Amino acid sequence: MGKKQTPLILIADDSVLNRAILASLLKDAGYHTIEANSGLEARELALKLKPDLILLDIMMPEEDGLTTCLKLKSHPLTQDIPIIFVSALNESSYVVQALEMGGVDYIVKPFSHPEILARIKVHLGLKFAREQLVEAQSDKLNRVKEMQTSLLISPKDLPQAQFDFVYYPLEEAGGDFLEVMDLGEKHFLYLLGDISGHDISIAYYLSALKALCQQNFALYTSVKDSLQMINKICKSIFKEDQYFTANVILLNKNNNILQFYNCAHFPILLFREGEVKEIYGQGDVLGAFEEFFIEETIIEVDRKDRIFLFTDGLVPNDKNFRKYLDRLKNIILKHKGEDLKGICKKIFSDFWGRGDRLKDDVSLMCIEI
Repeated sequence: MGKKQTPLILIADDSVLNRAILASLLKDAGYHTIEANSGLEARELALKLKPDLILLDIMMPEEDGLTTCLKLKSHPLTQDIPIIFVSALNESSYVVQALEMGGVDYIVKPFSHPEILARIKVHLGLKFAREQLVEAQSDKLNRVKEMQTSLLISPKDLPQAQFDFVYYPLEEAGGDFLEVMDLGEKHFLYLLGDISGHDISIAYYLSALKALCQQNFALYTSVKDSLQMINKICKSIFKEDQYFTANVILLNKNNNILQFYNCAHFPILLFREGEVKEIYGQGDVLGAFEEFFIEETIIEVDRKDRIFLFTDGLVPNDKNFRKYLDRLKNIILKHKGEDLKGICKKIFSDFWGRGDRLKDDVSLMCIEI
């Protein structure tokens, strides 16, 4: 029937006789029971023992059943426990209130034994079915998360690329995408982007993007041409309202020339000699338009320069953009001179160390020249 061999039912009633009748009935039907003689005790037991269902009287001293129900439904640890009201109050106004407070059913005393057992069986069945569905969805999302994690390249796998990053998905199925490639002859490609949406299908689109990057970016193929091809394929596989924004960097370590391509994403940040400079570029989102425009920006970089790329979970693309971008720049300055390894995690910790809650996937990449 579910995770528990025998369902546990909490009986909350100030009448010893009523509790005894229900406990005997439920025991004979194969259930385990616990009892509470007040609303307060019922809430304490519910928090401690997590019963599968609660039978709740309304007229109780100190705290009536309606208040108890409201408090149980307001607590994250007890809000999903089904509550059946069992009361001598048969006015429709009480029934309506009980259901509005979160009760799943209302049974009037005196009750029919077969009827109350049938209703309990129905609501337990619904509860366990819902739990199984949630568990199945959770397993599926965890598999999706594992698949997404497997797409990420570790700095340890490509140390010559000299980069660091953090990635924190808001949900199991996040939309941020990161790729780092060694194209040969000391040419490295870095990409950080964000695909719109957060449903499970995102993970499969990200897998496709990974494959597209591997197939199209190459040493003797221009990044512009590669992006044109990726845009064309994304346009054919994305949903109608879906698109992909990204920053793409090609770094030639032979001459320290950096080519920057902004596909309708954020600016990149260049840290050099105690200053953080914003570098903007022009380009279309990927996957939305048949005709794709992208501008190339050439930057001469120096040894020990650092380039930072980020997504909108860190710096939102709204009225607070400047505020959060300046905060990020100041924190980057705070960590100047520190080792590359772990730098993004330190910056992220400082950035979100003020009690802010994530509103989107967060990605931050640092490239050291």
